[in-house]
Amino acid sequence: MADIIKLARELGAALQADERYESLMQARKTNDEDVELEKLIGEFNLLMLQANQIAEKGDDADAEKAEQINKDAMQKYNEIMANENMIAYQKAQQALEAVVNEVNGIIAMSLNGEDPMTCDPTAANCTHDCSTCGGCH
Repeated sequence: MADIIKLARELGAALQADERYESLMQARKTNDEDVELEKLIGEFNLLMLQANQIAEKGDDADAEKAEQINKDAMQKYNEIMANENMIAYQKAQQALEAVVNEVNGIIAMSLNGEDPMTCDPTAANCTHDCSTCGGCH
């Protein structure tokens, strides 16, 4: 069992050495340094807090106010997601998630008795609809 844990730690270190991990960390740093993006996120979080406070009251009189807050929050969310640094972060995150999903797929297929050296989890899950995929095989 200690060998399995050791290999898992080595895999974790290999993932951290991967260029996709490095890209994600750089994108995260860039986002953290983006003053406008941080401002938008803060405004969004404040709107969500206000929406939650109104929802907790359960007062129908505040329904119009809650609706406006939700509209404002959606607008802020869209602004956040349109930010070029956030777009770059999302792409970097998806790239890293794709490799992690492939690793998890290999492990799962191996536990189901398939050859870990030849099994291909990306082919097994391919729907031929690229919108459902984290990356091509």
